[in-house]
Amino acid sequence: MADASQMEKIVSLAKRRGFIYPGSEIYGGLAGTYDYGPLGLALKKNIENLWWRLFVDERDDMYGVDTALLMNPKVWEASGHVGGFHDPLVTDVKTKKRYRADHLLEDAGVDPTGMSLAMMGEVILEKGIKSPEGNDLTSPQQFNMMFKTSVGSVDGSDTTVYLRPETAQGMFVNFKNILDTYHPKLPFGIAQVGRSFRNEIAPRDFIFRVRELEIMEFEYFVPERAWSQQFEYWVGQMRAWFSALGFDQGDIREVEIPDGERAHYSKRTVDFHFKYPHKFDEIAGLAYRTDFDLKNHIEASGADLRYLDPESNEKFVPHAIEPTFGLGRHLLAVLAKAYAEDDLGPSSAEATQGKGEARVVLRLPAKLAPVKAMVSPLLKNKPELVAKAKEVRALLRREVHPAIAFDDNGNIGKRYRRQDEIGTPYCITIDFNTLGEKPELADTVTLRHRDSGEQERVALAELPALLREKIA
Repeated sequence: MADASQMEKIVSLAKRRGFIYPGSEIYGGLAGTYDYGPLGLALKKNIENLWWRLFVDERDDMYGVDTALLMNPKVWEASGHVGGFHDPLVTDVKTKKRYRADHLLEDAGVDPTGMSLAMMGEVILEKGIKSPEGNDLTSPQQFNMMFKTSVGSVDGSDTTVYLRPETAQGMFVNFKNILDTYHPKLPFGIAQVGRSFRNEIAPRDFIFRVRELEIMEFEYFVPERAWSQQFEYWVGQMRAWFSALGFDQGDIREVEIPDGERAHYSKRTVDFHFKYPHKFDEIAGLAYRTDFDLKNHIEASGADLRYLDPESNEKFVPHAIEPTFGLGRHLLAVLAKAYAEDDLGPSSAEATQGKGEARVVLRLPAKLAPVKAMVSPLLKNKPELVAKAKEVRALLRREVHPAIAFDDNGNIGKRYRRQDEIGTPYCITIDFNTLGEKPELADTVTLRHRDSGEQERVALAELPALLREKIA
């Protein structure tokens, strides 16, 4: 069931704590654009780096690239985007605001899957569906989602180009370069993480549907005879990826896309839906693109994009399996999964400090958390405690991870709560016992666990190794 209140809380927390800001906010914003603050950028990078490590760095069959945002417009003609990259558009006859027809149908409880434009128009009239302002709508029409721009020249004969609507074509047009440079053997993949641009008619659901998005994906090239086996293999790898993010089985649904509803290039597609606050919706997809793209580029460019089998000496066009992961949607899913409000309860160690009331906490996996640990002096007005805390922080940044915070603002309970809200897994407190007030506790610190609120005494000498193990 959708939970609009949870989405509102996540949006509020994201801005308040420096994860995500509305784009161009001081000028009233621009719909469908967002800026990532320090913590949001760190979380996004941690997700991206984990993805790259698992799917590229730890494999011998994957080659990373970073391709241009602007490409020769013939690329998009060959790929079918110029003629077929459309969404159904309706317009409010009074305000002239534009909306996605399929979204309005969904909001009215109608499943638009498989509907033609004419069918959508008939249902809108039959059910009396209006714009959000309550006005009549125009008949649905196709709207091309690519952003146009131009490459200028001295003589004024500008060339129309497009901001890329997907990263995939950059990998297909570099297929020959990878073959010529690295001579890989099938199967192998070409991977990249990059921005794409889609002129969404009606961006919505926070960062779920935006006009500028980042995609993590790769094209995995196989002989045609092996596509089915490889497809199932990658289904398993994607399941393992979601598990690595800390998602449970009930968080993900796999949706087999039937004939007639798949993208024009796909012979089989499985979409992966996550349980977002607004509904189960797509977070990733796996498509069997056949040899559609390479064949089209061969025909349009004249380049030889065939693969030479070193054993059989046969030349053929490989087929592509494409796992695609929306980076922004992953970040939203991680936040939604981690967000919680709880009561540490009277039995917790914090109850003695009057901190048993409800708190907001992000239970982020430690490997994804923007801040791995926070070091704090018990009292900020005691120079000896502050100096020791800074010394411990410097040690941990050097021996454990750079993302170790320092905080001496407010009382210790408030500091804990701030760190809970940003998902910091561990807080380390330096007190007078650390300095030897009780000799038996000298050179020990208090290690506080985010999820339970429980605290334990840990020897300073053992702290780096303990933290390294916990945040790996």
